This record gives sequence, C-alpha cells and structure tokens, in this order.
Amino acid sequence: EVIFGRKANWHGNVGGARHVWFQFADMALDVIGADNESPAGKSALEYIDKHGEGVWGLGFSVVDLDAARHTLERRGLEFTGTHITRSTDAEGRERTWRLAIARRKSTYGPAQFIVEKQEPWPVAPETADATVSTLDHIVVHSQNPDRALAHYGARLGLDLRLDRANEQWGARQQFFRCGSAVVEIGMSLKKPVSDAPDSFGGLAWRVAEPEKVQARIAAAGIDVSEVRKGRKPGTAVFTVRAGTGGVPTLMLSGNG
Repeated sequence: EVIFGRKANWHGNVGGARHVWFQFADMALDVIGADNESPAGKSALEYIDKHGEGVWGLGFSVVDLDAARHTLERRGLEFTGTHITRSTDAEGRERTWRLAIARRKSTYGPAQFIVEKQEPWPVAPETADATVSTLDHIVVHSQNPDRALAHYGARLGLDLRLDRANEQWGARQQFFRCGSAVVEIGMSLKKPVSDAPDSFGGLAWRVAEPEKVQARIAAAGIDVSEVRKGRKPGTAVFTVRAGTGGVPTLMLSGNG
C-alpha cells in the first residue's frame, strides 16, 4: 500500500493462504502468503522455499473460460483442470472466480492461467498525492526466441508489437500487447539459444510524476534508486529496491 499509494481492495484468507488484492485500471495484483499449516498454506510455503519470493503466475482474463480453454488446448496448451475460488469484497459481496491453470511443461516454465472475466472491483483507492497508476509491463526471461513467439503470439494470441535486438545492451526483446499492458520477453545475446525453462523477471509500473513518487516512497523508509533517464527517449525511471516481496520493480513515466 505504501509503494502504490493506494489502499488494497481486499485482505483475506483462502484455505490457509493470505491474500491482498489491488485492482488497477488494466490489471489486478494478488499478493499471496502462507498463513497456517493448511494445504494452501503449506503449498505457498513450499513454493517460496523452492523458488524464493517473486512473481508466482501470470493470468489472462477471458470472456468464456470453457471456450477459451477448448481453443488453447487445441493449440497445445495443457491444463490441470478448472478451479473455483471465492472471496468477499469490502462491501460483503461474495465473488466467485473460475480459472484454469496451465501445466508448466506447456508454458515452458512460468505458471500461467486463464480466468473468467467478471465485473472488476473499483480501482484501489488512492491514499497519497503521487500514486502508481497502472502496470506498464511484466518481464519474462527466455533463451528461446522462436518458442516465445510461438507460445505468446500464435498460441495465446497476444499482439506482437516489436521484436528487436540491441547489441549495445546485449539483449533481444519481444513486446506482446495484452490489453493496455505488455508482456516483455527478454533474452541475452551473450548466451546461446536454449531449451531451458523460461522464468519470470520483474514488474514495471507507470507513474505520472516519478520524482514525487520516488520521494514519497523514500520518505517511508523504503530503499529506492535515484530517478534517472530511461532507455527510451522521454522516459524517466527509478527502481524500488526493497519491500516488493522479491519482485524486481521499476517505476517509469513518459512515453515508455
């Protein structure tokens, strides 16, 4: 809440896993932690012990879960089944979510799922003058560009907007548009193409006034970098170095 400058929409416990939900205009962030020795709590603890803190999964909303799952299965994606989760919003209304979680072997590593679209919660209310507005992009690390194109473009149907290699940065980047946010696939040009599993990188959030947001977060005692020019002309960025649950976090402004 301090970093975003927004109050969470929901705090709750689902089967022993603690949840804190933030609704943004273009996405929702569900922060999950273990609460007790229930199956869900133990599962969360085991995952953190094995993989460390960070991004657990990437979900895509769909209008019709059954139809979307059928199409994706025909394209080679495999699912563990259809799951139902329930939560209660701030007004006491129960919400039911239907989702299908893909098997990691068919996503080449990262946890991914589809969730049936519902009326979203209102955007998390602001608690400060300088806030985080929306997600700009999520980063996935891969060393197999053709596989990434096939999975995120042909299979999931995301809109490939840019595929570029920059020798100076030593990286190749693929940018897939999903709604108003982007899934960025980052690859090192210093490493050979590999069939090794992909992995999640970090999150980049959009802010209107980076200097004010940086100053507000720093004043709360959270370690942040100085504001600097972004790689793209006209952008300004800074890094949040602590308090993000192990997720590399960048704040950016301008026409990034």
